[in-house]
Amino acid sequence: MDMAWLDVFRTVAHLGSFTAAGERLGFTQSAISRQIATLEGELGTALFDRLARGVRLTEHGRALLPHAEAMLERLDTTRRELTALTELTAGRLRVGAFDSANAALVPGALAAFRAAHPGVAISLTEGLTAHLLDLLADGAIDLALVASYTRPDGHGEQFDFRPLMADPVLVALPRGHRLARRRRLRLAELADEPWIAASRHAESTLLAACVRSGFQPRIEYAVAAWSAKLGLVAAGLGATLIPSLAARVSRPGVALVPLHPDDTPVRRVHTVTLRGRRVPAAVEAFEAFLKEVADGGSR
Repeated sequence: MDMAWLDVFRTVAHLGSFTAAGERLGFTQSAISRQIATLEGELGTALFDRLARGVRLTEHGRALLPHAEAMLERLDTTRRELTALTELTAGRLRVGAFDSANAALVPGALAAFRAAHPGVAISLTEGLTAHLLDLLADGAIDLALVASYTRPDGHGEQFDFRPLMADPVLVALPRGHRLARRRRLRLAELADEPWIAASRHAESTLLAACVRSGFQPRIEYAVAAWSAKLGLVAAGLGATLIPSLAARVSRPGVALVPLHPDDTPVRRVHTVTLRGRRVPAAVEAFEAFLKEVADGGSR
């Protein structure tokens, strides 16, 4: 059944005239008559008595009217909800990201998104790449932010990875360190320094860059959180390597010094969605805000 026929039927029922309904809907009287006749043929019963002046609902027509109005109202509600999703006056945005992105990159983008689209519900999940991709595959999040020092291979054809930004590694030194004011450093210049890393096995951490530079770093403190690493650096207890994103939330007492390009590990940050799925409007809008924040932080 064509819903347009029900709209014509409702209008005729309310106005009591094919001619008046045609004027309201922008049809000729004969076009209204044909559509009502088609609907009556579809239902197998007369819906109006044709009178000398106008029309009047039959018993079947009176029975149909509340159902027609309910279906048309449901259709109008559905259209409004779909429009709200497209125009981002409603809907949801579910984001998953790694820890240092949640410390610096994501908050600015979320704040801008919320200001622009306050009717969209937002949720944020933190995790490592493998966990975030599992959540994405399961439909638990709409967008993942992941980071890797290598190409994002090994995930088959399930995901679309879109480059967002390069995240070069910096060296964090105590503010009073003899090399803290240098514009750029070679890692070899820090060969005798005590180091802070996530593990005492340098090859499994960012300090693998030290090994590639020709020396085995002396790791005195092994802590996982960036805030703990920077706290130890600020206390003068050693140096650490830290991605630029994590360094955006650095603290007083820490000097951040770029490394020579030949010594600099670069982490690549990507946004990820499911391949073969239409990207929701909320995700597209949020990615634009992410790009603005990422570009602003890279200048």
